[in-house]
Amino acid sequence: MSERPKPRSVGLGEPSPARSRHAGRRSAVALTGELVVVGTATGDVIAFDHATLTEQWRADREGADAAVVALAAFGDAVLAGERGPDGRVRCYEAATGRRRWQHATAAEIGEPQRETRFFLPFVADIVTDEDRAYVAARRYERDGDRRSFRSVVSAFADDGTRRWQFEADASPISLDRRDDRLAVAYNRCPGSHQRGLVVLDAEHGTSHWQWDPDSDGQRRVGDVALVEDGALVASHGDYCGYRLDDGGTVRWRAELATRTTVGDETLYAYPNHVAAGNGASVFVTGNTYAVDRRETDALHPAEHTAFGYGPDGQRRWSADVGGFAGEIAVADHHVVVPGAQHFRTRDADCHGLRVLSARDGPVASRETDGIVTAVAVDGDRVVAVEEPVVYHDDGTERGAYRLLVDRAPRSQSARSSQGR
Repeated sequence: MSERPKPRSVGLGEPSPARSRHAGRRSAVALTGELVVVGTATGDVIAFDHATLTEQWRADREGADAAVVALAAFGDAVLAGERGPDGRVRCYEAATGRRRWQHATAAEIGEPQRETRFFLPFVADIVTDEDRAYVAARRYERDGDRRSFRSVVSAFADDGTRRWQFEADASPISLDRRDDRLAVAYNRCPGSHQRGLVVLDAEHGTSHWQWDPDSDGQRRVGDVALVEDGALVASHGDYCGYRLDDGGTVRWRAELATRTTVGDETLYAYPNHVAAGNGASVFVTGNTYAVDRRETDALHPAEHTAFGYGPDGQRRWSADVGGFAGEIAVADHHVVVPGAQHFRTRDADCHGLRVLSARDGPVASRETDGIVTAVAVDGDRVVAVEEPVVYHDDGTERGAYRLLVDRAPRSQSARSSQGR
């Protein structure tokens, strides 16, 4: 997108810059009507007019430090999820910013074992439909070498009444909602819950069916996307992508970033995201890791890569996404991938946004000075949060904490589909 006008931007404050390694989410962004809503590292929720970027309202953080890490439009309201001592979900009136209700997920999953980031109760994801909001929250504990999680998935009515909850001693990482189903992806399963994917009845919270990659270790599923007659799954257990039929039968399996020998090391990368759109499937992989050691100078050939597959499970395209993507955004024919640090190479040129066509691959890219950590898309409207970063072996601060507002170019397949 270098030949196109630069995105519009507005500052969000001056938090401490990110460092070489990923420290987890601390920002969120969502589109609702004519508003862009941002959740910040300091716990504020700010709404801007999409056209003018003038601030419409601001809901300041209340109580202890808590970053807003999840946002979702919910009818005429906005839901904000925290990483903080209470792991709160807050509901704001979209037009005014008036708080309607809030709920502390720590009431179900417990208070933090330590007052440090990784131990804080964490709202991992929020998805909504016309009547309900579905919230996944988790809390981590450690006792010597023993690691454990407590988690809850809850359904809330628009007045904050909780309709049902589904508890597990595992770590939910993402949700997806379609027709009468709610899919829950569990990233780590160190306890009695040993299923990486649970598909629930959205009305009652009971289990429709469950699935697991049946691999060794605690790592299970990185992301899930429901389709009309099943689901797409990014498997952390075996570094593959799956197309499942309803009930969990495997229709096809795609090797994405499976174990590969580079020099004298065996490397892998986790598939962290999956999207379904326009009859196609898109998987996005993350960082390189070595099997027998923590550090490695080698890179897996399929790290930080988006892969596109057709309905038959045949790979159609692949594309480099530059760096680590903490999330992706999907709308219509577009998949938008934000690029954050590449902590092994610390290459600042990878920072930015990639716009992909689900069917055909790369459409455009946008370079940024800082890292892009949160993104939302609605039609051709793309919004993102850029954060400043300082790499440990460089010392230069790049970028700023700001909201970016851009337009996604139309892919040829999107133009053709709209013309029919």
